[in-house]
Amino acid sequence: MRSLQYGAALGALTITASATPNPYGWKPKPKPRDVWRPAVESKALQAAVTEEALLAHAEQLQDLAYSYPERNRLMGSQAHNDTVTYIYDKLSALDYYDVTLQPWNAVVQTSADASLSVDGSPVNASVMEYSASGNVTAPLIVVSNLGCDQSDYPAEVEGNIALISRGECEFGLKSVYAGLAGALGAVEYNNVPGALSGTLGTPREEGPYVPTVAVSQEIGTGWVDAIAAGETITAALYTNVVITDTTTFNVLAQTKGGDPNNTLIIGAHSDSVAAGPGINDNGSGTSATLEVAIQLSNFTTTNSVRFGFWSGEEEGLLGSTYYVEQLSAAELAKLRLNLNFDMLASHNFVYAIYDGDGDTFNTTGPAGSAEAEHLFQEYFESRGLNHTATAFNGRSDYGPFLEAGIAAGGIDTGAEGIKTPEEVEQFGGTAGVSYDAYYHSVEDTLDKLNATAYTVSAQAVAHAVATYADSFASLGQEAAVARRGVQWHAPVLGRASAGASGARPMRRRDAFRSKKLGIAYL
Repeated sequence: MRSLQYGAALGALTITASATPNPYGWKPKPKPRDVWRPAVESKALQAAVTEEALLAHAEQLQDLAYSYPERNRLMGSQAHNDTVTYIYDKLSALDYYDVTLQPWNAVVQTSADASLSVDGSPVNASVMEYSASGNVTAPLIVVSNLGCDQSDYPAEVEGNIALISRGECEFGLKSVYAGLAGALGAVEYNNVPGALSGTLGTPREEGPYVPTVAVSQEIGTGWVDAIAAGETITAALYTNVVITDTTTFNVLAQTKGGDPNNTLIIGAHSDSVAAGPGINDNGSGTSATLEVAIQLSNFTTTNSVRFGFWSGEEEGLLGSTYYVEQLSAAELAKLRLNLNFDMLASHNFVYAIYDGDGDTFNTTGPAGSAEAEHLFQEYFESRGLNHTATAFNGRSDYGPFLEAGIAAGGIDTGAEGIKTPEEVEQFGGTAGVSYDAYYHSVEDTLDKLNATAYTVSAQAVAHAVATYADSFASLGQEAAVARRGVQWHAPVLGRASAGASGARPMRRRDAFRSKKLGIAYL
């Protein structure tokens, strides 16, 4: 159904692209194409990126989300398809880029509901993303160890509900193993104090999932102790999860001019979570990247610039991963640097730069990543602004590029992390509160954006694009040659809380999907 709906959108998209007038009122002169355009220059490109234009894009994205009952821009939704169309139309109208849609197939959870009760009393539980649906009433059976080997599941699990501790391996593997042992459902409990929410990840080759929910450490260990003392605990587990196959699209726009053998690739994800319209995450990065792309069309570039608007970031960096995996070695070799922009207008902001040199978080990126970090440091300092570092852990769509050995960099303004008193001294705002208290929520809306942080960050994007569109000299020759030998690996997320020193490596797409740190994998 979604593919048919979007087929109609594609038809409209083609018509719109050919009919939309040039927004600047001028007409291209005959070839040579760029005689009438000046060479790109940082201050000029920055000046062209205005708060008014940025907010107008963000407002349009919110309007698209609110045009449908779901009020989000979830991958595969009509509002996200409309977002793709909006980006495509804006860039196609410029006659400056070769604009293409890259289709790919995905699985997306569109809705979920769950309940858990014991002896008729409701228990605070959350459904694991991608859980199977079901309605089961049966005794809880404790799984040995951490449930990471099939031998951990006793015969008594068959026909009952497996009770499994968090730790060592992925939630999804535990749900599969519970099903293979004959369990009708699974309850996974935290291994640290507090509630637990998580994802099983997209379907696995080992087998199907069973209905699976998560509970706190306190609840889970209490049941384990009671069962060990001889009690029988009967639980009623209900899950209703809707999972849909969909076709979605990355939008790619490459300058018609510039050296294609030396390409700067700029990325931002175009989708939101199901909870809300995603106007900071990542309407802000999408809008900033789009506006810089629009304004870049007034200039010539020495190097080729490619803009990628990725779908499926919130589902595990799926769009950017698909894009990188489709590139040949020869095409990868043309990519000198990836810059990623995700969440640029957090209400309680910091100016955070990816720690490409590893000075702060001890994860060094491919050659050229340190230089990209230094460029942003120098930019903020030139404006008399403070900056801080953020972990270079593949948390957003730069992760697949890092794994391919491509230098990367970028900035953000903070997500669910808590602002410290020291950061208040540097950036203002409120200590003890999240950088973005509306992160992944229904309230991630236009009125929650910090317009100052938004504009400064977008102009930082413009500075980086102008700099590298002109020259990669600051990256050094090492970035062009030695980076092909870099073997960068996404960190195993959640290892510290997994309760085991030898955590098993996750599937790559699950390791990348650390964007949802509050929705863990293990």
